[in-house]
Amino acid sequence: MADTTAFRNFSRKDEQIVTPDLRINQWQHTLRHAPLQDILIWAKETFGDTIVIASSLGPEDMVILDAAHATGWTPHVICLDTGVLFPQTLALLDQACHLYDIHIELITPKQSLADQAEQYGPRLWETHPDVCCRLRKVEPLRERLADASAWITGIRRSQSPTRQTAEVVEWDPIFSRIKVNPLAFWTHDAVWEYIHQRQVPYNPLHDQGYPSIGCMPCTQPSDGTSERSGRWSGFTKTECGLHR
Repeated sequence: MADTTAFRNFSRKDEQIVTPDLRINQWQHTLRHAPLQDILIWAKETFGDTIVIASSLGPEDMVILDAAHATGWTPHVICLDTGVLFPQTLALLDQACHLYDIHIELITPKQSLADQAEQYGPRLWETHPDVCCRLRKVEPLRERLADASAWITGIRRSQSPTRQTAEVVEWDPIFSRIKVNPLAFWTHDAVWEYIHQRQVPYNPLHDQGYPSIGCMPCTQPSDGTSERSGRWSGFTKTECGLHR
């Protein structure tokens, strides 16, 4: 197990202060090659009960839920319900809640799809996908994270060029919180090896040519040229705005 003792006395008084770069650098050095379960234990002990796991029920997210369960941790898990998630994603959410005996909090936008269409026009994702993502993902998550000490994600460096500098622990300027990416240095094959070895459930759409799964209107099967291919087809957009 990684030696994280020096970082477990994180002062709760420091939570509202921008974490010094030195502290983050120390965490990065200590945890970069630590086992997944050790990183999760460290995150829980360091940031307390208000840390949250943000899950879209992707393969990486399911690996994190399984590993957290294996440590005996029942974390706060949140999922952005945009109103246009695939039925398979929602079914997997229910399966994960039952399997790991957890509650997954659904975070919903302030506007319904009908209200959004009335204000911005129908099918906003086809005309201004960045605006749609901001309304249905970024702003709801920002409001939820206001009460969180830190958040855990499933992003990996090899998923896309926009994520290739991700660290296991980093300061998130988008949400002004510490962000923990325990799988940052994992490969695609390592994720799926874990899933098959541990028999972790996953979205069946992955077996139908979907390398990455988001909202129904913005996700298509692809030839697998990249791990983010199939998202926002016809646009240069590759991120919803949650990750820089």
